[in-house]
Amino acid sequence: MAAAQGGDRRAYERVLAASVPLIRAAARRQGVVVDQLDDVVQETLLTVHRVRHTYDPSRSYDAWLSALASRRAIDALRSQGRRGSREVHDELAYDTHADADDATAAAEREQEAGRLREAIASLPPGQREAIEQLGLKERSLAEVSAETGRQTGALKVNLHRALKALRARFHGEP
Repeated sequence: MAAAQGGDRRAYERVLAASVPLIRAAARRQGVVVDQLDDVVQETLLTVHRVRHTYDPSRSYDAWLSALASRRAIDALRSQGRRGSREVHDELAYDTHADADDATAAAEREQEAGRLREAIASLPPGQREAIEQLGLKERSLAEVSAETGRQTGALKVNLHRALKALRARFHGEP
């Protein structure tokens, strides 16, 4: 490594190639699974490249490299732990959650949409217009106000009242 720091490209290539078994061993000691070893090796070699200027030739290269490899292995284990806590490994979860393409789920969505259309149709005209224009068609207050001649404040009030009425109808909320 000292020669590599001096600019010897071949020495650098040799030291990196010779480092791979040492990195793999350090990662295995930390508990990295086999299918992640190559990732740890690659990350460690990138780290070696970035911080090679910090290596002190009067000290052991193997100890310096092992410390770097151990840190990258710990990083990989932390990352695996975070991913593992978000992944579902429960077979029942696959059975209890319907697929998006499931015919039953599609029928339920269509029934809910029908109930929502009926509920909107039963609203007073001002509230119905506000929910249709502002909520469903996602038009701006200025557009709807210009088209209908109603004040933006009145549209906001009607939208609020319409949403409150729909929530009360579907969720029993006040």
